[in-house]
Amino acid sequence: MMTTDSPSGSPSDPVDRAPVVPGREEPAVDGAHGPLDPVPYDPRLDDLAGLPAEAVIEKKQSRAGRNLPAAIGVGLGLGILIVGTLLIRKESFLPLVAVAVAVGMWELRAALRHAAVRAPLVAPVVGMVGMLWAAYVQGPAGLVVAWALTCLAVVLWRGTGHLDGAGRDVMGGIFIATYPPFLVGFAVLLLAPVDGVGRVFVFLITTVCSDVGGYASGVLFGKHPMAPTISPKKSWEGFAGSVLLCIVGGSLTVHFFLDHAWWIGIALGIGVAIAATVGDLMESLIKRDLGIKDMSHILPGHGGVMDRLDSLVVVAPIVWAVLTLLAAKPG
Repeated sequence: MMTTDSPSGSPSDPVDRAPVVPGREEPAVDGAHGPLDPVPYDPRLDDLAGLPAEAVIEKKQSRAGRNLPAAIGVGLGLGILIVGTLLIRKESFLPLVAVAVAVGMWELRAALRHAAVRAPLVAPVVGMVGMLWAAYVQGPAGLVVAWALTCLAVVLWRGTGHLDGAGRDVMGGIFIATYPPFLVGFAVLLLAPVDGVGRVFVFLITTVCSDVGGYASGVLFGKHPMAPTISPKKSWEGFAGSVLLCIVGGSLTVHFFLDHAWWIGIALGIGVAIAATVGDLMESLIKRDLGIKDMSHILPGHGGVMDRLDSLVVVAPIVWAVLTLLAAKPG
């Protein structure tokens, strides 16, 4: 018999040990692993690359907790609200857009605080209302003038206080005044003509086609990541599906809603697919840089308003430009 120190008892407790017999294997203990056992690779960990610990925890929880019925319900409700305002009276679409953009600006301002940017909110929101009104009444020139005045108001607002971090705060305010309100102003430019409701439907439907085509093709065929450090799930195969469905949707909507040649939908579809993808990547880059997953949690199952506007705000200028050049509005 020999004694040794017990890891669970006092040092004087005796422990019996069986003698080691040469050539006999020691029995394995259940649950024991060698110190160099490899950890199985989990591709889902790629989605967490570059995120801080808090965002990783939030991402893993949200993956399991995403409420799909709520997401579908909210999506249908928003779709009915948008279509209803356009069909009842097209001017009623403007207050809906203004409210959505104001909430998105509030989300963006809150997100920028993660980077210690204290951007103003009142001046950009007031300017946003002016931009939407000017775009509807005065056209592109009115939109640009209203945006410039809003940027000037942001500079004057920040110039009245201390100068510590003023440049950073001013740039943050101009960013909030540009993305999304200035870009959304192009959706209002689409609404203004006589056939404006049809143009807005073309804009909305082709953007949805981009999302649906990209998601379906990416899930079924996605193998080659497009920008793995920004959005690991976005693939080139998904982008191809987005382009294809956008071309189909653009050709059909341009022909049936605007009574123009179907081939215009080819140029429109390609432009929308590229713009929507850029918008998605921009939003992902902003959120990844700020260490957040969603802009807010105001929309159950979706995240924030800006999480839904990300592709729309970038697509709107492209649709306006293509339709203005190739599908002239009636006199």
